Amino acid sequence: MYIHPINSWENEPEIIEFIKKNAFATLVSQAKGRSWATHIPFVLEKNKEGNAILSSHIAKANPQWKGISEQDEVLVIFQGPHAYISSSWYNHENVPTWNYLAVHVYGKVRIIEGEELMAHLKSLVDVYESGRPNRVSVETMSESYVQSQVRALVGIEIEIKEVQASAKLSQNRDDVNYQNIVSKLGESPYPSDRDVADEMRKRRPE
Repeated sequence: MYIHPINSWENEPEIIEFIKKNAFATLVSQAKGRSWATHIPFVLEKNKEGNAILSSHIAKANPQWKGISEQDEVLVIFQGPHAYISSSWYNHENVPTWNYLAVHVYGKVRIIEGEELMAHLKSLVDVYESGRPNRVSVETMSESYVQSQVRALVGIEIEIKEVQASAKLSQNRDDVNYQNIVSKLGESPYPSDRDVADEMRKRRPE
């Protein structure tokens, strides 16, 4: 993706946390001769070799997996909070714009099945059930039920090769206009606006 140098985001711990927090992402590849996207949850972890990977699964009925050859490069898009920035929030004439955080991950993909797929499903459920009351796990489900569900799934593992991260958060504004944008977003009824305000406060406290 295009990233203006001022918006380039290179803080690795922050990016890792961002991916985990916004893990319902978009898998993009080729299927049936055209670009294809599927919205699915991912788990970020390391494989046996210590390399960073993303794991997920898609429905076997989804034709996307049939267009994925072993070692093909795919794109996973993680979208964070975003917000419209009004021209009226500046103390000078300016165009409106949009603030946002986004991470693009490129990697080599392979299909996982059998025990690897089962390990992924257990990890996925454990991650998203963590901290919830009456949490469940794959191990507490009946074997026959789990197997009936697994037969309808295709697992994927993506070895991460490149990460592109953009945090477009009014970095080019002076302190007065920057803080006014933060204030306006903080007053917004929209949760995403307030989340952007929080991200801006982290980067330039009052």
